Amino acid sequence: MSEPDSVTNAPQLYVITGGPGSGKTTLLSELSRRGYRCVPEVARLIIQEQLQTGGVALPWKDTRQYSGMMLERSIAAFQQNAAVPETAFCDRGIADTLCYMRLIGLQDLQAAVASRSYRYANTVFIAPPWRTIYITDTERKQSFAEAIKTFDLMARVYEELGYQIAQLPLCSAQERADFVLQNLGRMFTS
Repeated sequence: MSEPDSVTNAPQLYVITGGPGSGKTTLLSELSRRGYRCVPEVARLIIQEQLQTGGVALPWKDTRQYSGMMLERSIAAFQQNAAVPETAFCDRGIADTLCYMRLIGLQDLQAAVASRSYRYANTVFIAPPWRTIYITDTERKQSFAEAIKTFDLMARVYEELGYQIAQLPLCSAQERADFVLQNLGRMFTS
């Protein structure tokens, strides 16, 4: 795997990631309510757009096109938000695209290079699978077993990229937000 030509660091952008249905969006809503800037998940926006327009760039149709759009929009979201110096929380990061591609067996050097080229804050918050709150909907079709597999791979991908993983506790959105804010920039050891 080749190394990136240049690296763009945005230490004020914190990634909140994990498998589907683990409470990330609810946590981000709480952080937003507290006045923090939050960046929405591009994958869900793509799915919503594709469903509205009858497009095929969907994780259950044209996975290569969906992945390409997800990578392109994730990079654009990073670049747009990296220019703002205040702390922001991102519903997933560029490496989530790399994880998704590995999960479905797509090889794409561009996703790997982008994941190394665009760097978020070193601490990445990851939401573990949580059966109690897990539901499917028109945009989330994965089983709970797939959510577990996604979580495991997501943690591995971010660790491979040199990030410190902070696993979110299974508690209310308010308590999770407190946990995130208390642990900004903290170094976690395994």
